[in-house]
Amino acid sequence: MNYWPLLGIALVVLGFALKLNPMLVVTVAAIATGLLAGMDVFEVISTFGKAFNDNRIIAIVWIVLPVIGLLERFGLQQQAASLIQRLRNATVGRLLVLYLLYRQLTAAIGLHSTAGHPQTVRPLVAPMALAAAEKEHGELDAKLTEKVKAYSAATDNVGLFFGEDIFFAIGSIVLIQQTLVTYGYNLTPLDLAVWAIPTAACAFFVHGARLLLFDRWLRRTKH
Repeated sequence: MNYWPLLGIALVVLGFALKLNPMLVVTVAAIATGLLAGMDVFEVISTFGKAFNDNRIIAIVWIVLPVIGLLERFGLQQQAASLIQRLRNATVGRLLVLYLLYRQLTAAIGLHSTAGHPQTVRPLVAPMALAAAEKEHGELDAKLTEKVKAYSAATDNVGLFFGEDIFFAIGSIVLIQQTLVTYGYNLTPLDLAVWAIPTAACAFFVHGARLLLFDRWLRRTKH
């Protein structure tokens, strides 16, 4: 048995101990492991390419993050906040209820990546919610600011979690179906998706009520 490829693990440990760039450490360790296992350079690179292609959704990160960074650099958050401050009846609760509806509907038709914490919550939804709160209640202290941010993030989580199961071509639906089959319940993914609709509706009304109650709580706290 060839134990030389295990040196790749030692390289990872050493690299992390020296606080080197994690991506560089892992890449060098992977290449070293492949070479020590008897693979040639071209085979190692080919394996890297195949793994990247099989998991190409990772590439989205390298596209989304720079775009969001540039948008924030040129005032995306400020423009979003300014828009909300010009709307007379905008409140934190109403804004987040609308976002909850959008998140559930898009998740229900399979558009999971059109929103999310890095894409929409941090650069848009949270700043708009904070602007709505400050417009109505004045400047917020640090604790209230974090609470508004938390409600913004939670709204995205609830909308995605309860909306995505309505889309029958998703891994969670397949997992549920296969689990039920082992217990003798033969349901199609479409059957499960249809019965996810009442749960999503209940989640919308429950979390929507929490958001509107948060509006009332803010009024009592600030006044």
